[in-house]
Amino acid sequence: MRIARTPVVLLAAAGLLVSLAACSAPTDTTDTAVDADCTPIASGSLSDAVKVTGDIGAKPEVTFDTGLDAKATERTVITEGDGDAVVGGDTVLVQFSILNGTTGEDVTTTSYVEGEETAFPLDDTLLPGLVKTMECATIGSRVVGVIPPADAFGDTGSSQLGVGAADDLVFVVDLVSVQEPLTPAAWTENVPEVTFGDDGTPVVTLPDTAPPTELVATVLEQGDGAEVEAGQTITIDYQGTSWEDDNMFDQSYGKEPLTKPTNIYVPGFAAALVGQKIGTTLLVGIPAEYGYGVEESSNGLGGKTLVFVIHIIA
Repeated sequence: MRIARTPVVLLAAAGLLVSLAACSAPTDTTDTAVDADCTPIASGSLSDAVKVTGDIGAKPEVTFDTGLDAKATERTVITEGDGDAVVGGDTVLVQFSILNGTTGEDVTTTSYVEGEETAFPLDDTLLPGLVKTMECATIGSRVVGVIPPADAFGDTGSSQLGVGAADDLVFVVDLVSVQEPLTPAAWTENVPEVTFGDDGTPVVTLPDTAPPTELVATVLEQGDGAEVEAGQTITIDYQGTSWEDDNMFDQSYGKEPLTKPTNIYVPGFAAALVGQKIGTTLLVGIPAEYGYGVEESSNGLGGKTLVFVIHIIA
């Protein structure tokens, strides 16, 4: 079964991904047995009072007394799964519902359709309260978290999602599976030609063939710096071309380089960066399922195979 992942960039657009300093490791205990090396945050009176009904894998019915005012993130395991515990650094495929703890209104939710799970990276690019709710829970579990503003949208709230600066979040999540790390294959056939102008801007000439059907990459120039790690903040120049219409749709060459964590990008782009050395220039082919998804998207790149030239600067 192919998992229809929600691209990481879409989570950022929804306000669930942020670029934050890593939060400190939790030290409390909780009411569920997990991996001995993983210490989850504690349940509390607020999370225990959230009533969640319905089968795992289906959209739950969630009821609670509105006007929540949590002092710290609390999490309660509604149903405990028998899989492995998820830990920081994992990417977890989930179905979830988020509600406003002040008003009780829905904030955002997944489709609860099998195969359309959302991929959540358990790292400091995700809202801290979401990570705290999921960490150390076992695959197959349904967990509820009550999350104060400090672990969500801070003192600004989110006007996009209808969350005020003082509003808590109620997060109900079904942990479906851990996503295996995505690794590009070597690009050895039907590789586009790349030349560079006097100003260093790349020109990509696509072959008259079908696009690659798997994530592929080839090194154009090998760097000699340290290897890029998952989630690490790096500075890059990039140029993106759509294979299907031979259109160069975006680039930073000639503008300002981009400095962001690797996992803020769509999955194929992020995976191609990990393990590469600083100073490297590479060419990456990204099928739609590892880019902006197989369906049409507002940026016009959904359903498209993307070709990126990436120079890792620092």
